[in-house]
Amino acid sequence: MKTNTILTGDRPTGKLHIGHYLGSLKNRVKLQNEGKYNMFIMIADMQAFTDNARNPEKVRNSLIQVALDYLSVGIDPAKTNILVQSQISALNELTMYYLDIVNVSRLERNPTVKSEIQQKGFGQSIPAGFLTYPVSQAADITAFKADTVPVGDDQEPMLEQTREIVRSFNSIYNTDTLVEPEGVFPPKGQGRLPGTDGNAKMSKSIGNCIYLSDPADVVTKKIMSMYTDPDHVHVEDPGKIEGNTVFTYLDAFADDKAKVAELKEQYQAGGLGDVKVKRYLNDVLQGVLEPIRARRAEYEKDIPGVYQILKDGSDRANEVANQTLAEVRAAIGVNYFDDLK
Repeated sequence: MKTNTILTGDRPTGKLHIGHYLGSLKNRVKLQNEGKYNMFIMIADMQAFTDNARNPEKVRNSLIQVALDYLSVGIDPAKTNILVQSQISALNELTMYYLDIVNVSRLERNPTVKSEIQQKGFGQSIPAGFLTYPVSQAADITAFKADTVPVGDDQEPMLEQTREIVRSFNSIYNTDTLVEPEGVFPPKGQGRLPGTDGNAKMSKSIGNCIYLSDPADVVTKKIMSMYTDPDHVHVEDPGKIEGNTVFTYLDAFADDKAKVAELKEQYQAGGLGDVKVKRYLNDVLQGVLEPIRARRAEYEKDIPGVYQILKDGSDRANEVANQTLAEVRAAIGVNYFDDLK
């Protein structure tokens, strides 16, 4: 019997890249195939609108791309509910109830929100929806009574805020309706992949990503222009491994660890050129991405069928979320008309 429930997901603001695959998607497929969990994977379009309200087309176009990425990496709609956040109406009502038990200063202190506000350069023009999206995220998690939430390390403050909301709600209304979630984090060192330019983070806006849907020739081009050791000018020069993006990617994706160790030794001693190492990385990544591209090509032949998968997953999710909402209403005492039925 499946006793644990997982909720995870992504904001649809563009196609997903290999950083997403390493940090979350690969683990989601593993958890799904273990068969021990009730799994819900959410395309969080309402969260995407918090900083894209004036560009709805971006969110709408990205939604189907993210769905295709999910299916292409092996998320199986027969085993996992893939749902669209905006189609689960109970989430809006839950968010309103939770907003009344969270104060603004607590939201402003959330380290993840503070960091993202700075990154996006909002200044004093922070959209209210963006400031409060940890509360919306708490609604997402609690609606499905998810006790397990696979996330990156930077999302721990968001989970802690959800736990605070759960404890406050259950205490105020003397109930055990809501479930406190625990995070599942990537293995140490695998939570974040640097950009191809050596930037600390792979980012769609910077353009330093290798996307799961990139054609083989595009992947090769990006790898061959990848940041390495700027002081490794000649083949015979000793090279640095630390901060060398090519070796970081090899550590993450290559199965032959002995081969990678051998290349590192040669590179550090001198006598191994960047081109040879990049060609090996290209072979490794193409091996990872080719089956993903092939599955995506099959799903792209039937886009209406992909939307049907999203609708079916959202329909099943609505049944669960509506049940939780009914319990929340009963705990608060706003089920005024139940006795009239």
